Amino acid sequence: MSTAPMQDYRSSLGDPASRKFGTFSYLPPMSAEAIRAQVEYIVRRGWSPAIEHTEPGNAGSSYWYLWKLPLFGEMRAEQVLAEAAACHKAHPGNHVRLLGYDKQRQTQGTAMVIYHGKAV
Repeated sequence: MSTAPMQDYRSSLGDPASRKFGTFSYLPPMSAEAIRAQVEYIVRRGWSPAIEHTEPGNAGSSYWYLWKLPLFGEMRAEQVLAEAAACHKAHPGNHVRLLGYDKQRQTQGTAMVIYHGKAV
């Protein structure tokens, strides 16, 4: 049985363009439809969506700024997407991350960067 070699994703702190932010960042950028599907997955599971943002140079930190409170009980994908867009509009140079908090396990069920910031 032959195995393919593991692909090395070269990244470094000195090269911001090379940094990755979780599993989805190794895939091609998500379309608006793919992001909507992720939001629908979060609300369908009963998870609480939340939006965070941070400056690109600070993205490696474990601390991101919370955009409002998590959207506890929100079941409308449109509302979650609108909040993410509002955060991006208010902080156009920042990365914006979507999270889904699993209240049963009391942890993050998912997290992904949905807007990539650039220095303005």
